[in-house]
Amino acid sequence: MSNIGTIGALTLSVVSSVSIVICNKALLSLFHFNFATTLSSWHLVITFLSLHIARTIGFFEHKAFDPKVVVGFGLLNGASIGLLNLTLGFNSVGFYQMTKLAIIPCTVCLQTLFLKMRFSVQVQASLLVLLLGVGIATITDLELNFVGTVLAALAIVSTCVAQIMTNTIQKGYKVSSTQLLYQSSPFQALILILSGPFVDAYLTGNNVFAFNYDFTVLSFILLSCFIAVAVNFSSFLVIGKTSPVTYQVLGHLKTCLVLGLGYLVLNNPFSWRNVGGILVALVGMMAYSYVQIQEAKSREAQISAPASGGLSFEKANDSDRETDPRSENDPLLLAEMGRSRG
Repeated sequence: MSNIGTIGALTLSVVSSVSIVICNKALLSLFHFNFATTLSSWHLVITFLSLHIARTIGFFEHKAFDPKVVVGFGLLNGASIGLLNLTLGFNSVGFYQMTKLAIIPCTVCLQTLFLKMRFSVQVQASLLVLLLGVGIATITDLELNFVGTVLAALAIVSTCVAQIMTNTIQKGYKVSSTQLLYQSSPFQALILILSGPFVDAYLTGNNVFAFNYDFTVLSFILLSCFIAVAVNFSSFLVIGKTSPVTYQVLGHLKTCLVLGLGYLVLNNPFSWRNVGGILVALVGMMAYSYVQIQEAKSREAQISAPASGGLSFEKANDSDRETDPRSENDPLLLAEMGRSRG
């Protein structure tokens, strides 16, 4: 059943992310609303309010843990969003795409150095094929400048650390993705609310507060905010249930889908280079998925074998459920685990 929960999280992440890209593209192209950082802060405010309502009516329980960790994690996550927007503003689109590609190898390096994780040769090879394909499909130019390069480096490191923390905090403090997002989203929103108008003004030359907010624009902004609730929830859920690397692989799948939909639905210009790059990327994704499934089966076989002088894995899980008060009365946690009350 846990596999069903993981598949559901991955599907929600893909559908919501592609939807929000289409909605935000409409805001930009139809209404010329290009205040990305400020819009991200509104996304997080609506996410917090939605989760607060869900908590109030009993959909999940609040579980407090180290406030320093919550504040630090929230501020880092918010800063990474702002840095990525600045990276796009100070660099060419091609260099920005290269920055996003660099997140996977950086995450692998950080997890190997500091968390002592090991990635098999098969995993590394599949990731290399994936990155090669996405690079072919998306990178068209590489204009470098000092400020843009520094911002890109900061964006890569902050994004990697934030995503690794998303995974380790959930496991280390035994909190669900819902509980972590609920507690950290106000701090993510805070740093973007304070910096967003200045970042957007610098990048666009316009004042977000002077924009003409008619009914149609407000409707699209609200739609974007509510889709963002699903995006933020599914992002934390996917990272918690899988890994930061898998989440980045999923992100590149979304990029390929957006490129394909842009060509099919919006008649965006498309070349055989784009097609070839997407096909190579899909081969890398399928290879990564296959290797991950095989390695997971191998780990499960080792864990399920009775340990001499100790509890079996099933009994250990039963013990965890007995001591975890969230296991029977947290509907969102049950949804994450692919279970239901019925």
